[in-house]
Amino acid sequence: MIDTQCGRRSFLLGSAAAVLTPGAAQAASRLAARPSATPLERARPLPLSATRLLPSPYADAVDANRRYLLQLEPDRLLHNFLVHAGLEPKGEAYGGWEGDTIAGHTLGHYMTALALMHAQTGDAECARRALYIVDELERAQKASGDGYVAGFTRRNGDVVEDGKAIFPEIMAGEIRSAGFDLNGCWVPFYNWHKLYAGLFDIQTWIGSDKAIPIAVSLSGYIEKVFASLDDTQLQTVLDCEHGGINESFAELHVRTGDPRWLALAERIRHRKVLDPLSRGENSLPWIHANTQIPKVIGLARLHEITGRADHAIAARYFWDTVVHRYSYVIGGNADREYFPDPDTVSRHITEQTCESCNTYNMLKLTRHLYAWRPEASLFDYYERAHINHILAQQRTDNGMFAYMVPLMSGTHRAWSDPFDSFWCCVGSGIESHSKHGESIWWEEDDQRKAGEALVANLYIPSRTQWSARGATLVMETAYPFDGEIDIALAELAKPGTFTLALRIPAWCDEPAVLINGKAWKATPADGYIAIKRPWKRGDGIRLSLPMKLRMEPTPDDPSTVAFLRGPVVLAADMGPADKPFDGPAPVLVSSNVLGGFSPEPKPAPSAPPLYRATEMARPAPLAFAPFFQQRDRRTAVYFRRFTEENWQVAQQAYAAEQAALRDLDRRSVDVMHLGEMQPERDHELESKISYTTTYRGRHGRDARFEGFFAFRMKVRPGPLILRATYWGEERNRSFEILVDGEKIATQTLDAAHPGAFFDVDYAIPDHLTRGKDSVIVRFQAAPGSTRIGPVFGCRIFTPPKAQAT
Repeated sequence: MIDTQCGRRSFLLGSAAAVLTPGAAQAASRLAARPSATPLERARPLPLSATRLLPSPYADAVDANRRYLLQLEPDRLLHNFLVHAGLEPKGEAYGGWEGDTIAGHTLGHYMTALALMHAQTGDAECARRALYIVDELERAQKASGDGYVAGFTRRNGDVVEDGKAIFPEIMAGEIRSAGFDLNGCWVPFYNWHKLYAGLFDIQTWIGSDKAIPIAVSLSGYIEKVFASLDDTQLQTVLDCEHGGINESFAELHVRTGDPRWLALAERIRHRKVLDPLSRGENSLPWIHANTQIPKVIGLARLHEITGRADHAIAARYFWDTVVHRYSYVIGGNADREYFPDPDTVSRHITEQTCESCNTYNMLKLTRHLYAWRPEASLFDYYERAHINHILAQQRTDNGMFAYMVPLMSGTHRAWSDPFDSFWCCVGSGIESHSKHGESIWWEEDDQRKAGEALVANLYIPSRTQWSARGATLVMETAYPFDGEIDIALAELAKPGTFTLALRIPAWCDEPAVLINGKAWKATPADGYIAIKRPWKRGDGIRLSLPMKLRMEPTPDDPSTVAFLRGPVVLAADMGPADKPFDGPAPVLVSSNVLGGFSPEPKPAPSAPPLYRATEMARPAPLAFAPFFQQRDRRTAVYFRRFTEENWQVAQQAYAAEQAALRDLDRRSVDVMHLGEMQPERDHELESKISYTTTYRGRHGRDARFEGFFAFRMKVRPGPLILRATYWGEERNRSFEILVDGEKIATQTLDAAHPGAFFDVDYAIPDHLTRGKDSVIVRFQAAPGSTRIGPVFGCRIFTPPKAQAT
């Protein structure tokens, strides 16, 4: 079906551009244009099962992940699926998220990871476990009797019950959601999307004949739920994060040929996000980032099936917007899991950057776009994110994963627990590190042109079978630490003329190619060197990609910079992760920043690059190493750069700020460090539905719905001021501040101070402190509001003398 849509898709994309918004027209133009350098018109990767990794950081990641997969017990992940079907479980449920109402999501990820690991390595135990899980799911589904099978639960007051209870309510039009919960259940359709993906991947890579019947029976149950909803009710359901459930039904249609699943996939369209993207309009500011990426992947899959232009335009526009306007130097995106305003990267370098699931999904989307129009820049992004974020999110000693990969100076990665975390990024992590060989080589997605060309997009040590030519290609390299890449045709069924194309990364301006030891004169075009010639067994290519240190500013601020060598992001070592960092963020003071770096000698090509910055670094010399490898270190990735003159001005401003703080300290009666255990105990904090938070190095606390937090603070006679600190980009928050039960203010947060913390001072009426040595300060929701704060600390102080009089 996909092959027959090529002409229709090209026509639609070409004809649509004239009537679309500028953003959509640009996306349509890029999709319709034919590549000039790569010999592929449309592309598909060689099968994952055709590649075996050779020793490298990628192989280390796969090995660590395989060990972790085999530590996990399928029966424990199946616990809820069996209990909900009235069957006796064979293992206790795991903790962490698997002990919450999202329980069951990990099983779908685990199924996919087992299937991919089997394909990548041939591991028989992974295949055995995958088939066992399918058997158990079939048993649970048959016991349910109506196609239902799931592991999620729902919270009904203080009772946790089978998540199936939400669906009669939804079908009756009783729909409740605050974005991540649906009638008391945490993202049920997201959960099912993972289960579908696991079933499909087991069918693809292991060959189960039971996986698709399970998916069809479950879809019959879900179809009845959606059939009961009108379009308005459906959109309300889709306001809750639902993963790529549209992709699930699109894929089920491809695998069964049943048009009802395609119709359902098209109907599951979250209009308020996806419709603007189809018009080339940015609908992303201040919405949850990873909620959106799977929906867009679903549109990409639907485009491949139907040829609809608006699906492709939305996918390409989304990718361009996220990569160029929201992404950090490591290829990750989002802050506190949300897209901020576009082009504000320098204002959002925090300890909550770069959720790992986001990059896992962006790489999936990149593969779809490349398949439609092979373009080197797509894999420039893919390689950057693959090396600097995906490899960074996993520990290779024990296989654990980081949820966030923070970039703020002095921060470090926090790692999962083997059996008591099961975050979303653990689930996507076990998938990511089961398939590092999946995108190395690409061929034409047209059987009529099979064997005409093969394209290398990633340089990962590997041995790969190319069935169209009966060829075995061996790639040996110390990349990404060294730019010498050797590719040998170890096997070739018979000599013949075809094209081998090599991606030349955008950072490399002097590539060189040798064939059988002799120079091949070729000029890169649009990111590729295409070598068309007669080939025979034993031929070899050496590609040289000289690597230089370079500086990359954020898109919005040329004075905020990061450093790379080749594809690798470098970071300064700020000390061990288990020791606190309390110094200022380092800065670089020089008119020639790159000239201030000194390289350390490399003992071998495979050794990581190391640099030192001495005289220009403030407040102390810095040692730089690859960011992804600094798993147990605090790091600094971005730096403010100054000339000597600008640095003097900055120091004067800092001195004035410190003088003002010292004056405030002298006038302070009490300070409350919210979000810190001992200060909250000392101030007798009480709370309900309230949570601690940390952002940009500051601790704070919020509350939600009918929750509150309250604490005791010291007072003294005379005029007093209560100061509260907030982050300036919070929005849609309204709450009341009470002192000893009397409201002294209502505070609204409406993003009035972008990019900065800000203080609000509230005068405390004299009668509330007269004759007292302490009062109770309370934050609670204003009528009609569900979010309080967060508040990043409170202080009671006397006004300046001039103000007091």
